[in-house]
Parts: sequence; structure tokens; C-alpha cells
Amino acid sequence: MRGIVFIAGLGLIGGSLAKTIKKAHPQAEVIGYDIRADEVGLAEALNVIDRKAESFQEGAEQADLIILAAPVLQTEAMIKRLAGFELKKEVIITDTGSTKKRIMDCAAILESRQAAFIGGHPMAGSHKSGVAAAKELLFENAFYLLTPGEHANEKQVAILKKWLQGTKAKIIELSADDHDHLTGVVSHFPHVIAASLVHQARRHNHSNSLISRLAAGGFRDVTRIASSNPEMWKDISLHNREMLLALLSEWKVEMERVIDILKEGSAPLLFDYFNEAKRFRDELPVKAMGAIPSFYDLYVDVPDYPGVISEVTAYLAEERISITNIRIMETREDVYGVLVISFQNEKDRMRAQKCIEKHTNYDLFLA
Repeated sequence: MRGIVFIAGLGLIGGSLAKTIKKAHPQAEVIGYDIRADEVGLAEALNVIDRKAESFQEGAEQADLIILAAPVLQTEAMIKRLAGFELKKEVIITDTGSTKKRIMDCAAILESRQAAFIGGHPMAGSHKSGVAAAKELLFENAFYLLTPGEHANEKQVAILKKWLQGTKAKIIELSADDHDHLTGVVSHFPHVIAASLVHQARRHNHSNSLISRLAAGGFRDVTRIASSNPEMWKDISLHNREMLLALLSEWKVEMERVIDILKEGSAPLLFDYFNEAKRFRDELPVKAMGAIPSFYDLYVDVPDYPGVISEVTAYLAEERISITNIRIMETREDVYGVLVISFQNEKDRMRAQKCIEKHTNYDLFLA
């Protein structure tokens, strides 16, 4: 496709979208803007964008497609500014925010400008941030949710989908309300629960510092998402506050149910409680990408002798398999493996598994 694509926000998401659009539509021009001058300069140096916009207004007024790739509160502010610009008549505007109802309500001010606003949420991420971490395959096989506004017609939605075809994502259309409900259940709510579990462990750690050592294993993995950007999650939680309040009320009822079962001391009820949870969890898709970014960990049961870790990583280096993290687990109750190696994607993890199996007889397990 031809045209000018303006991306406001050159972090991981904005940068990755720029790369996918440039590759899929080489005849288009991708211009970028960010309040962080160093990120803009890096985006130019890495050829993530074709050129920078001198200002948010200049970039927006030239564009055929505007992508607001910023945190949700900043996105609202950008939408309000767009309402005062001289935008192209056929311009399509989208965002990448994790909540949609408030964004769509805010975008109603663009209706008088006859600009088509189509809410967007690419459900992909990484342990890294910034434009330097941008990659073309970030969205591959991930869900990309679209929430078209009332004034966005089928043709405009089809045009946006064509612009996004290079993401190789699974694009789904739904209402803003449905979006916030679904992501609330499987993403926003779990982040709150993970943070609350960490807070509880922190409180108990004051009286017994052994807690933090024992939490180095399975507990750390269960609460991994609590390490996400607190500024971003503050904004998301406020944006989806009503849904979170409803879900937390349900959670209180659920915990009261567990309390009652424990007070009763009923072994059959406890078994059913854990068994039903296990059955549903085991039926969840293993390889599909969901609302929370997947972690591609490989657990390696290595013997305890000097140099064993460098030996394993050397095998991976020989086959040029990149790792993103490596750690030793001290507590192993109910968790297999003492050496945990993290990878960027499933392909790298499977290559690593075959590599280690080829060179050793260690037991390997996937999370």
C-alpha cells in the first residue's frame, strides 16, 4: 500500500509496528514521533522509521494512517489534540492501548472531523522495552483486537487490516465493552492478584527472611507478571476500574468459598476444587499466544559440579541460539529442574531442547 503512516510513540510496540509496516508496504513512508528525543534518534539510526516528524501536529496532519502507540492516559491526551488539527479527510486513526472503553469514549470528539477511529490492542509484549527491542515478529500469531468506532465503516476497517497484515497477527473485531471484560478477566485481574501475592510474601518476610529465599522457585514464576511496569499498570487499572472492582468482588466470594471448605475440613470438596482448576487449566491452549505474553522457559536438571552452567550455555552458543535469561532455582518442590533458561520464542526454546538433548543426558522439562 502507498501512503504516509505516522506512529506516535516509538517504544517496543510502536517500533515493532513500524518495522512490520515498512516490510509489508515498502512503498509507504513511515514517520515517527516520540517525546523522548533519544528514542526518535535511535529509531532513525536503526532504520525503524523513514524519517522523524518535527512535531506531533506535523506528523498527524501529513498522515493517511495515524497509530497512537502510547500509554492509555497519553493516548487520551493525543486524541484531544488531534481534534484541533487539520487532518486528511480519509485519515484512519488507531491506538495500541490495553483498555478500550475510555479510549473509544474519548475518540467520539473526532466524529465532527469525520475521522475514522478504530481502537486497537496488539496483545504481545516482551521482557525488553524501547525501540531497540522492536522486532518484526513480535505480533506473529498473537491476537490483535480491534474495536471500530461508530463512524468507522467496513471499508476503513478493511484498510486498517491491510496496513496491519505484516504483523501476521490474528485480528479479531469486538466491542469496547467486550474487550475490557475479556482483558480484565485474563490480563488486568491476574496482574492485581500477582501483585497482592507478592505483597503478602513481603509482609511475612519481615518476620522470617527465609521467605524470600524459598520464594525463588515456583512462587517467583507464578508472580512473574508482578514485575511489569508499575506506571503502565496504574493507568490500565484506573482505565478499567469498574471491571476490576467487579472481578475483585467475585474473587472475594471465591476466597470465602475456599475458607468455608477449609473450615469444614472436607477432603472431597478440596479435591474437587483443585481438580476442577487443574482440568480447566490443562485444557488451555499450550502454544497459542494469549493476553499475557508467554514465557518460553526450559528447565534443565543439571548435576551439581563446577562449570556445568557454562557447559550448557556453550552448547547453545555453538548453534547460535540466543537466550534472554538464565537462573538457578534453589527451591524445587513440585517444580522440575534446577537450571531455568528463558528464550524469546517457542522456536528458540525447541531448538535449545534438541541441542541440549544431543549433547547431554540431562532431563529437560517445559513449564
